[in-house]
Parts: sequence; structure tokens; C-alpha cells
Amino acid sequence: MRLFLCYLIVLGSNYVISTYGPHQRAQMTGDILLGGLFPMHFGVASKDQDLAARPESTQCVRFNFRGFRWLQAMIFAIEEINNSSILLPNITLGYRIFDTCNTVSKALEATLSFVAQNKIDSLNLDEFCNCTDHIPSTIAVVGAAGSAVSTAVANLLGLFYIPQISYASSSRLLSNKNQYKSFMRTIPTDEYQVTAMADIIEYFQWNWVIAVASDDEYGRPGIEKFEKEMEERDICIHLNELISQYFEDYEIRALADRIENSTAKVIVVFAGGPDIEPLIKEMVRRNITDRTWLASEAWASSSLIAKPEFLDVVGGTIGFALRAGLIPGFREFLQQVQPKKDSHNEFVREFWEETFNCYLEDSPRLQESENGSTSFRPLCTGEEDITSVETPYLDYTHLRISYNAYVAVYSIAQALQNIFTCTPGCGLFANNSCADIRKIEAWQVLKQLRHLNYTNSMGEKMHFAENADLVANYTIINWQRSTEDGSVMFKEVGYYNIHAKRGGKLSIDKTKILWNGYSSEVPFSNCSEDCEPGTRKGIIDSMPTCCFECTECSDGEYSNHRDASVCTKCPNNSWSNGNHTFCFLKQIEFLSWTEPFGIALAICAVVGVVLTAFVMGVFIRFRNTPIVKATNRELSYVLLFSLICCFSSSLIFIGEPLDWTCRLRQPAFGISFVLCISCILVKTNRVLLVFEAKIPTSLHRKWWGLNLQFLLVFLCTFVQVMICVVWLYNAPPSSYRNYDIDEIIFITCNEGSVMALGFLIGYTCLLAAICFFFAFKSRKLPENFTEAKFITFSMLIFFIVWISFIPAYFSTYGKFVSAVEVIAILASSFGQLACIFFNKVYIILFKPSRNTIEEVRCSTAAHAFKVAAKATLKHSTLSRKKSGSIGGSSASTPSSSISLKTNGNDCDTTSGRHRPRVSFGSGTVTLSLSFEESRRSSLM
Repeated sequence: MRLFLCYLIVLGSNYVISTYGPHQRAQMTGDILLGGLFPMHFGVASKDQDLAARPESTQCVRFNFRGFRWLQAMIFAIEEINNSSILLPNITLGYRIFDTCNTVSKALEATLSFVAQNKIDSLNLDEFCNCTDHIPSTIAVVGAAGSAVSTAVANLLGLFYIPQISYASSSRLLSNKNQYKSFMRTIPTDEYQVTAMADIIEYFQWNWVIAVASDDEYGRPGIEKFEKEMEERDICIHLNELISQYFEDYEIRALADRIENSTAKVIVVFAGGPDIEPLIKEMVRRNITDRTWLASEAWASSSLIAKPEFLDVVGGTIGFALRAGLIPGFREFLQQVQPKKDSHNEFVREFWEETFNCYLEDSPRLQESENGSTSFRPLCTGEEDITSVETPYLDYTHLRISYNAYVAVYSIAQALQNIFTCTPGCGLFANNSCADIRKIEAWQVLKQLRHLNYTNSMGEKMHFAENADLVANYTIINWQRSTEDGSVMFKEVGYYNIHAKRGGKLSIDKTKILWNGYSSEVPFSNCSEDCEPGTRKGIIDSMPTCCFECTECSDGEYSNHRDASVCTKCPNNSWSNGNHTFCFLKQIEFLSWTEPFGIALAICAVVGVVLTAFVMGVFIRFRNTPIVKATNRELSYVLLFSLICCFSSSLIFIGEPLDWTCRLRQPAFGISFVLCISCILVKTNRVLLVFEAKIPTSLHRKWWGLNLQFLLVFLCTFVQVMICVVWLYNAPPSSYRNYDIDEIIFITCNEGSVMALGFLIGYTCLLAAICFFFAFKSRKLPENFTEAKFITFSMLIFFIVWISFIPAYFSTYGKFVSAVEVIAILASSFGQLACIFFNKVYIILFKPSRNTIEEVRCSTAAHAFKVAAKATLKHSTLSRKKSGSIGGSSASTPSSSISLKTNGNDCDTTSGRHRPRVSFGSGTVTLSLSFEESRRSSLM
């Protein structure tokens, strides 16, 4: 009974292995069996299954010549390995290769035959019989091509830990080793291709594109990653569409309508050739030739699309192709194919019939033709010359996918070689044991592949470790029409090197590209026209960011390239030109020594210094004359020195402000003016007190001596000095560059504390106000003795100047601030110099006759008698009022008049005495007043 059960299982298993899966296959027995999945057809015929009868397997249609070449690459690699004396000696590799028809359902049918042995092993029937010796097992699978097919196959093979190495599935989802445990590939992931596509779009400055992707595991993840890349680069996708080869006609027409109505001229396609073919045909029918296609590697060299009749639409396509590999002897192998020789490969017969458009004898397709289901074809012998026809099968100039399949086989062989040469104790399995090459199982091969690390024939490092993908290096091709026969020519125009630094990964020779098949001008695919330099992109409401309006840059900003997103603010020391295309250095301005205004102010200051020095020289030269003595010559010297300081302090305001000049100029000005005004104040107050005294006493002479006058001047000036010291200690002024003015940088002084400046000027004005008060009271003193009237005028000028200075100071900016203060200093200094000293210099130089002691005495006596006459007149008036009130209104009072004559005729110049006459009524009284020289000197 046990033997009978074992026989049934073995018989059933053999039946399943030999019959399950697609009918057509390429197979050859061997010690170790490899599986293969290749798209021998582009798709299946659509057939409605109404389930009225037993469902039939769908029929594959449209033979794939390139897919057959990929299959041949696997067979060629296996034959090379079997003929090698180095790699796997005395071990024969066999194969079983199925057609996936580029569909998931057909691929799963074939995959079930690979896992049948694993399924039987899971039944644990070893206690009944050793079934493994009678059933060949598939230890690894090469394939599949499409990412959608590989995803489905990987899920099934992963259940039994059968290693799968794909040669053309680039979906980034397949990098998830937790979900696809046994999946590996010899093609880079799309992760890099998406970045490369985005770099190309950015390189050609496109920002308005259409994205089309196949509705499967290849297209959806690719376009999702592409969207993120576009978002990061501020590039907009106008249309984002999915497509499939199984779309109905109305769906294709609707998609073509949307593309035709779109303003985007660049179409990015993540799809295989069969999926994009219906759309291309519709575009050809409509003759839409103004679009540029950007092709992923899945269709960048597809024979379905690269046809001469499609070139008007797809000419100029920019595609990504994997780096081509070299397979020595593969060309001759391809040319030796014949139906009679390759009996183990059932696909050769169909390939021969499709290549020569004929039918071989005993072909099942011949019977279909006779039944009228297919078009009529002649018979062929099977010995025709394959090199006499043009077919994608013999396009071995750029072996990309074929080379990947070749490498996949060699990777499995290398893993088996490592198992074959394993030394006990150094293996990868339990207790460092090695696997038995004669009883190898799929999971052991998977373990070995995960630790595989070798260099292939192209010098590339091959490794299949977890979370490790091959690094991508792409060749960029351009679809052009051949000048010889009009066929499609893939011209290499650049490359993309993922190893290079950022900015150097993409290399394109634009001179080699022909756009739309004939033009050398880069197509325009932007939502809006590029903004010219000097403008920026402005947002349009309810529109994508790629659609904008050009807005002129603001003053002080610039853009020096086209299509600028923002205007760049000029540096502080620069300003934008009229077109806002660049920045020029601002003009630096300050009250310069070389500009006319600065020269004029400097000349005025120098003139003031010279005039003041001249006056001081005159006073020193005529220091013993009465008029110089009468004006308190010592204080006059100090006053003239302070005026020289005032004029000189204005020069510090001219020139480029530096830190030390900013700290010096305000204290110099403030202290100079306080010294000047305090001298005037002491002089005026002293004379006023002396003349108001009835009789000068020793007390007056003591308190108004020269020492006390200098002490008062020092104390008044010391207060200003302390204000300056506190100012410089707490908030010292400093040089400051003012960038707020367009096109100009004003170098000014930052005063540090406006309050301190206010105290400085306020204190000066306070002293000037006190001085004005005393000067006003002294305005009627003898003209030759005191300058009270002129001091009053000078103080009035001072107040007018500095009251006007305050609003002018705070309403101006830049160099004009310094200019206003210089003008105020010069005006007030000239006012004091002119009012106080010019009249005296005039008398000294041009009226020496008035500069005598007699003139001084006469003026002094006249002033005294004026005061006395006023007092007498006031006294007599009071007496008359009293007598009138006693005597009644009938009493008469004689009229009286008082006259004072003080002209020169009334003074006796010969005797040296002045005798002023005072008349009361009809009589004249002559009084004489004499001063001793010592007393006169003390009063002067």
C-alpha cells in the first residue's frame, strides 16, 4: 500500500511538472535546474469569459523579438557554463523557460510549475518514499521582465524561498526585502532614474510637463517619486495620467484630447512599450508633432514604438538606457538559430515564422490559417538565412537587457560554485557547514546569493545583500531618423553618473540633439514666458506656482538672470541700476573738504580765525589805549581766544567722520562757546554793577577784581566740561554709515545720546540768555566805555541762529546735518566777533581821535549827569505835585527846562578837564567832575 501511494504521488507530480504552465517552453534537463520567465509576446488577446463553458487559457499575441533575444542570452550563458572546465565542472545546468506574455496571469501559471516540487516537499512524504530523487527541482528563477509581473511572481516564489533574479524589473517597491524576501535583480532601481529625469527637466529649464505612467507596479511608484522630485524643484505637472495597453479606445481618445489641449509640450512617460503604444498610435493619427517625449528605460529603445512611421510624433525623444554590456560570441550564437537545430526551444518555431512571415510544416498556426482564423502565409523550409532580414532580434549593437539576463545566470552559477568549493567549517549554514551541491535546495542557493560579491565581465561589482541595490549609470539617447534608410537611430547624447558629485552627475551634449526629429532649438515647455533680468515671477491667484506674471524688482533689488523667482536685495553698500539688473556701489557722501560746499565753509572758518587773530593783534598792539583798557583787555583776550576756538571747531565737522573726530567736535564746539559767552557775561555784569553803585568802594574793587572774573569764567566753563566728560563716558559718539538713503551712503556721526547734546546746547543757551539780560540792562551805558548794545545784538543773533538750528538739525540728514551745525557755529561766531569788536577796531584804526582818555571821561561824565538830571527832574516833579496839592489849583508854577549838552564844544580840551553844563530854567550851572588816575584805572 505504501509503495502504491508513493507511485501515485510520483506519477502525479511528474504529470504536474511536465504539463502545468504555458504550453510553449524552452527546456533542457540537467543536474541543477534553472527557471526562466521572458515576455515572448507583448500581451494576450482580450476575450470575454461568460463562464457558459469551461474557461480556456488566454492566447498570447504579438511576438516579441527582443524578448526572444533575452531568452537566448540566458540559454547562451548556460551553455557557456556547461562547456566551462572552471565554473561548475562535472555539473550540468538545465533550464525551463516560460513565456509570461507580459501579463501577471501567464507569469503565475509558469511560476506554479517552479514551486510544485516545493509544494510536494511540504507534504512531508519522505517517510513513504524518497520522491526528491525522481522529481527535478528549480533552485532559482531568472526573470521576469516587467515590474508588475515580477511583483506577483516574487510574492509566490518568496513563500518557498526560491531565489529570483530579475533582469529588467526596476520598480523601487521591489527593494523592500521584508516583503519580497527572495527577489534580486541585475538592473538598478527606478529611484535613480526618477532623479535623473528631474535633472534633465531642470537642465533644459522646463517647468510645465505632462506625466503618463502605466497603471501597474512599475508606473505608479515611479510617477509618485517623480511628483515629489518635481515639487522639490518647483516644477509643475499639468496632467498626471495612468495608461494601460488594455484601455478601451474611448479612454485612449480622451487621454489624447487632454494632451492635445494642454499647453505643456514635454511628456514624461513611465511605462513599457505595450502600454504606451495605443497612445502613440492615436497621436500619430491626429498628427500631433509638437510634443517632446521623455522616456524611461522601459520603452526608451522599445521596438514597438521605435518605428519609422511613428517618428513624426516621437522623433527627438530623450530616453534613458542602461549601460550596454559585452557578451563575446553572442552574435554568432544568435545567427545560428534554426528550428531544426533548436528542438529544445519551442519558441524558435514561432520566431522563424514571424521573422519570415511564413508557416513551418506541422505548425499549429498553419491549421488556424487554413481554418480562416488568420491571414494566409506561405510555407517555409526552416533553412532561410536569418542574416538576410532586419529584425530587432539581431540588434546586438547595444546589449542591455540581454546582458542583464546573461549576468543573472552567471550570478547563480557563481553562487553554486561557492557552494561547490565550500570548505567544511567555513560554510554559511548551521555550525559553519556546507551545502551538498548534488542535493542543493533553493533556500540554500538564496542564502549563498545574499552573501555573493564578485566582479562580472564588465568589471562591475555584483552583490545581492539585503537592502542593497545596484547603482545606476544611464546612457541618454536621442531618437533620430537615419539618413540611410529612414529607420530609427538611437544616438547617444550624454550620460548620467550616480557616483558623481551633485551638479556633475548629468552630462549632455546639446549639439547632438535633434528635437522633434529635425530642430536644434530646445523646445519651450513653461506655463509662462520667462521673466527678463530685472524682473521676478509674481504669483497668479488660483494658478500653479509655475504660472506667473513678471513683476519688476523693487528699488534696491535686482535679478541678473532670466526667470528669477525672487529679486535679490543689493548689499548695504550697493543700489540697483535703473533696469534692476545689477547693483552698483553707492556713492559715499560726507561733508568733504573737496566739494564746493565744504570748501566754502572751510574758507569761512579760516576767514573767521584770521579776522579774530587780526583783532587780537590789534588789541595787543594798542593794549595801552583807553578804549582797549576800558573793555577789560584781559577778558577780551580770552574772549578772542574762545572765538578762535569756535571758528576752529567748525573745521572738525568737515571731512570724513571718524570715531575720534565724532568724539571731539561737539565738546570742542560746546566748550568754546561757553568760554566765549561766559567772558561776555562776566564783562557785562561787572560794568553794570559798577555803574549802578553810587560810589565805587573798596568792596566793589575787591569782589570784581581780575582773579574773580577769571574764576567765574572757569566755573561756567567747567560745568560744560563736566557735561562733555559724562557724555563721552556713558555714550560716546562714533562714526556711522547711514544706508537708508537710495544710491548714497552718508557717513555721519552717531551722537550717542541726543539728550547729552541737548544739555550741551541748552547750557550754552542758558548762559547766553543770562548774558542777554545783563546786556539789555546795560544798553544805555556810555558808548565809548561799553559795548552793551552790541552785545545785546550779538546775543539776539545767537538766539536766532540756534533756535533755527534745532528744527533744521532734526529735519536734515547725512552731510547736511554737519553743514547745518557748521553754519550755526560760523554765524553765531561772526555775530559775536562783529558786534563786540568791529566797532572798537574801527575806532582804534580809523578814529584815533576818539581813543583818548578825555573821550572816555566825557562819555562817563555825560552818563553820570544824565542820571543826576533824571533824578533831579524826578525830585522837582514830586515837589510840584506836593505844593500844588497844598496851594490849590490857582497857584502857578514857572516852567522849567533841563538841557544837557555833552558835545565836544562843551569840553575844555586845553585844560584836560570836561565841564558839562546843566541848565535849570534861565540859569546855567557849571559842574566839574574829576577822577584820580588810580580810581579811573580801577573802574576801567
